[in-house]
Order: sequence, then C-alpha cells, then structure tokens
Amino acid sequence: MAGIRKLELEEALALGSGWRHACHALLYAPDPGTLFGRIPLRYAVLMQMRFDGRLGFPGGFVSVRDGGLEAGLNRELTEELGEAAADFRVERADYRSSHAGPGARIVAHFYAKRLTLQQLVAVEMGAPRAKDHGLEVLGLVRVPLYTLRDGVGGLPAFLENSFIGAAKEQLLEALQDLELVEPGSLTARKITLPR
Repeated sequence: MAGIRKLELEEALALGSGWRHACHALLYAPDPGTLFGRIPLRYAVLMQMRFDGRLGFPGGFVSVRDGGLEAGLNRELTEELGEAAADFRVERADYRSSHAGPGARIVAHFYAKRLTLQQLVAVEMGAPRAKDHGLEVLGLVRVPLYTLRDGVGGLPAFLENSFIGAAKEQLLEALQDLELVEPGSLTARKITLPR
C-alpha cells in the first residue's frame, strides 16, 4: 500500500470538495458448513470480480451530500448485488477504516457487515439479476478461509489473485480484527483450522 495513508473518518470527511469518496463493504456470515465433510468453513465472506478482472468489495463512488456515506453505499450495494441487498442496511456502526491514495484525490471508506447465512445466500442468488451484473460486476466469489494440507490451496492461493487498491489489505485486516480466522494465523500467511 505504498503511498496510501490511513485516515480517521472525521479527517476524511473534512478533506473538502476536491476529494471524491468511495465506499465498499465486506459482507460476511457465520457458516456452520464443512468442505468435503471435514474442513470447517466457519464464515462465508463475499468479494466480487470486477469489470477490470481484479477482486474487490461491492460498493462505489458516493456523494457525501446526498444522504451521507452509508446511504450512498447502500444504493451501490443494491445496484451491484440486487434487491436482496435492500433487506439489510450498512450503518455507521459497520465502519472499519478510511484510506487516501496518492495522486488522485480519492478517499476509500471500508465497512464490514455481518449478515445471517440466509441473507448472504439470498445476495448470492439475486446478484445475477442486479442492474450492474455483467457490467461493473462480473460475479461474486466466497473467500476460502482455510488452508489445505498442501499449504497452498485455500486462502494462500486466493491471496495470489489481483486485488483493486487496498482491497487485499482490507480483507486481511477484517479477517483478523473480526476474528473470522484464528488470531495470529495471518501473520504466517497460513490459516489454521479451528479446533
């Protein structure tokens, strides 16, 4: 994240009219399922394949004046994910961080919203009917939160993909801070399975 600086929300909102604001959200839900009947899934975490071939989180540019960051983010989620996204609201309590990049005067705000597994599956099922599906969004993908026995398959292989902006760092920070993976397991880039 060379040149990207972390900002407090109040500082980011005070940057002035020359700055554009983008909001994105990690959507996740507890998942009691297992892969192949033996690998616990723990959580389902959604990301999306973007129009440019990179992975990112749903969301987009918002106007601070038109109802605030969260109102704009919720509108973007409905456009990119479909009507199932209207069944929940991303709120200020879901806010995680803000980052300003070098060059372009853009500040990216990041949120994480916990859903029920039923809500998350409804988003997955409805996304192909969303306004932006096939245009801005090429599809949704679940993040594998496990590492296979070979030490490569699962999250380590997933992290080798191309991510937009700070999305990879936001993902890793959220996985650790929200305890979606075992504490300390990301520092070695190996996800340990729950006991």
